[in-house]
Amino acid sequence: MAIDSLRVDNISKRYHVRQPESDEDRSGWVNKLRRRMGRKGEFWAVRDVSFGVAHGEAIGIIGPNGAGKSTLLKILASITAPTEGEIAIRGKISALLEVGSGFHPELTGRENVFLSGAILGMKRREINEKLERIIDFADVRQFLDVPVKRYSSGMVVRLGFSVAAHLEPDILLLDEVLAVGDVAFQKKCFDRILTLKRHTTVVLISHDLGAVQRLCERVIVMHHGKLIYDGATQGAIATYNDVGRFRSSPKYNEAPGTKKAEIVSLDFFDAEGQPAHVVKTGYPLRLRLEYLVRHKLDACRIAIFFYGVDGNLYCQFTTRLSGRPLDLMPGLGAIEFTCDELSLQPGSYVIDALIEQREGEGEPIDWQYRCSTLQVNSGKDVRGYFYHPHEWGPAPLNGA
Repeated sequence: MAIDSLRVDNISKRYHVRQPESDEDRSGWVNKLRRRMGRKGEFWAVRDVSFGVAHGEAIGIIGPNGAGKSTLLKILASITAPTEGEIAIRGKISALLEVGSGFHPELTGRENVFLSGAILGMKRREINEKLERIIDFADVRQFLDVPVKRYSSGMVVRLGFSVAAHLEPDILLLDEVLAVGDVAFQKKCFDRILTLKRHTTVVLISHDLGAVQRLCERVIVMHHGKLIYDGATQGAIATYNDVGRFRSSPKYNEAPGTKKAEIVSLDFFDAEGQPAHVVKTGYPLRLRLEYLVRHKLDACRIAIFFYGVDGNLYCQFTTRLSGRPLDLMPGLGAIEFTCDELSLQPGSYVIDALIEQREGEGEPIDWQYRCSTLQVNSGKDVRGYFYHPHEWGPAPLNGA
């Protein structure tokens, strides 16, 4: 029977969150004292999580944003302590939670290799022995003795990952580190992780389900801080898709059942026409939205917003582009958006859906905030911030 390199038993992590005050809280000396002490509520980021990881096993941890994945990894890395539960670790453990962490902008690349390596747990002798391999992997030899503040962001990422990639711990914790640099460097990083996997226990958090499939034989799915699946990769992806389905957010400005119209479902379909919350860059995407209308509405707009994990709005699907107003009749209705080639680059996106009347005035009827998720994995690989559909062919010479 294999001995677990890592064992987690009923781990929970609680945070205290300051609560908003009511009018009653603002009066009286007792309440003033409470305000000064801080009125706090409880938030459990991780709750009653248990699992074991055998020596040499590669396990993935996936789930929507806010599921508790990164908190769990920080507990395993001893960055934060659990509120409840126990962890048993056999061997040396190292964590790569942020590429380039510990880099000082005024120090040179060479100096930062030693600084970052020391932060990650490497001895100076070990760094000296691996220095040439680290430099070659990062491909920054020409700028090695230049201050890092003069590096491009891509150079910093390459050097940071190169240092971390030459760790040789018994257990390696990785949080979204395979999505660094350009496509060629990502492949280089992935190949390095595959090499480490031969003699190292790997715990990987990633929204790139393609990478999880290639690297992990077993996957855990987390949702609202709890472990909801632990098993084969395909079953984990199916579970992930299920928790990513449409979930109604608090109604905009009105109580349920009193709105003129509301969104009741939102579904994504992949290139094969199958329901999915994991799609690929450059491949077809179809989106179907269903709504309930209680009173006839003239001149409406329906829009879908795609936000990245950084909070930025990356794109929008909207009926406004049709050039004609959308009239909604009482009863159930549905609308579909189709995209022949999805331009979004690989990443995790959260979705807002909106029904709006009198477009010029912008009067929201129903706004479903962060109501679904969409994971975009590598498909048609191009460099840049987005993929743009294009074709090429031979052209005649000028004057020919």
